[in-house]
Amino acid sequence: QVQLVESGGGLVQAGGSLRLSCAASGRTFSRYAMGWFRQAPGKEREFVGRISMSGGSTLYADSVKGRFTVSRDNANNTVYLQMNSLKPEDTAVYYCAADSFGGKRITIDAYDYWGQGTQVTVSS
Repeated sequence: QVQLVESGGGLVQAGGSLRLSCAASGRTFSRYAMGWFRQAPGKEREFVGRISMSGGSTLYADSVKGRFTVSRDNANNTVYLQMNSLKPEDTAVYYCAADSFGGKRITIDAYDYWGQGTQVTVSS
């Protein structure tokens, strides 16, 4: 079992930055690839980014590539989402999720555990 708790969301102006954190419980954090997803009002949850178990490989949605960076600290059981050059269309609830398999898995059903989400609002 892995419990995930996101933090760091808030209100920011367009062009600004935020860093989200996701703290994981348990001693097996490094055995999970970690993903970030987001869900805007009235829209489906969508993939944002993913990082491998070791942190050596990342994958991003085209909409955030070059602006967002996923990183992890396995010693402290935490994964991060650094968001730069934010746009109003980035407004959403952001979720972290854990996947016990490797590879380039970006679908919701690939992930075993989910956090409760943190709200990010970007004003124009």
